[in-house]
Amino acid sequence: MKAEGRQRHADTALSDEALEWLVKLHSGRASEADHAAFTRWRNRSPGHEEAALEAEAIWNGLGIAGSGLRDAHRQRVTRRAVLGGAAVAVSGAALYGSGIAGPHLFADHTTGIAGQRSIALPDGSTAFLNADTALSVDFTQARRGLRLFRGQATFTVAHDPARPFVVDAQGGHARAVGTVFDVDIRPREVAVTVLEGVVAISGPGQEASPLTAHADQRVRYGDDGIFAPAESVDAEIETAWRRGKLIFNRQPLGDVVAEIGRYRSGSILVAGASLSALEVTGVFDLRDPDAVLEVMEQTLPIRITRLPFLTIIR
Repeated sequence: MKAEGRQRHADTALSDEALEWLVKLHSGRASEADHAAFTRWRNRSPGHEEAALEAEAIWNGLGIAGSGLRDAHRQRVTRRAVLGGAAVAVSGAALYGSGIAGPHLFADHTTGIAGQRSIALPDGSTAFLNADTALSVDFTQARRGLRLFRGQATFTVAHDPARPFVVDAQGGHARAVGTVFDVDIRPREVAVTVLEGVVAISGPGQEASPLTAHADQRVRYGDDGIFAPAESVDAEIETAWRRGKLIFNRQPLGDVVAEIGRYRSGSILVAGASLSALEVTGVFDLRDPDAVLEVMEQTLPIRITRLPFLTIIR
């Protein structure tokens, strides 16, 4: 191995070790002896100190500390700095996803990480909840209302023209009479996919002129209130999770990570937009989400660092 390659390997190893130290020190179980041991570790060499400073910057979401380190080691710092902007969200996301905070407190029906369940609704309809999902039900004599706070659910709707069946999710409304459709709240959008029948999708104040989606069509909308026209999809692939499968066809790595996060504990952090855009294709068993990470590591130009409660893709 060339000297440059050995140096990169050593730098990466120190970076990983420093991150592992911080995970331990912030676990709530670290002793004074642990903190003293970390101080001794970081004082072992300038490289150890640099790795410690950069790990602390990543952990605190502050970017890379120390202009001298930036100037002297720009390439290594850039690799780590890209983590800084997202690191601050990790602890909050883990708390939110755990059910300790967030919509799970207010929902009528919930599932945890890797959990799925079928809900029988009062009118004879059913809701099949995917993992990490929160749903509330508000049926009246005039309207069968549901609110999807987070996650994903497939609804099989009992026919009742006098009482529309409406699912509210992130500012959008999906209205059906008798049909089967899926609502999926994703990191940057909501996707409504129709398996059978017709669904009308609209935003606030747009109920009079909704978009319509038929079987094997999907409508997506974002937080900005923009609704994309209905597009053709394979609804069975889009809802393969109901059969215990994850199917990705040239999906961006960032979207794949968000999807598998429903089925495994801990947070996954992707270091940079360029990595998030890498395409992933494959069919996987959702009971083994780590297999997706293993395949990506083998087939894509990425490296995965596994820490307690945190996985970093870089």
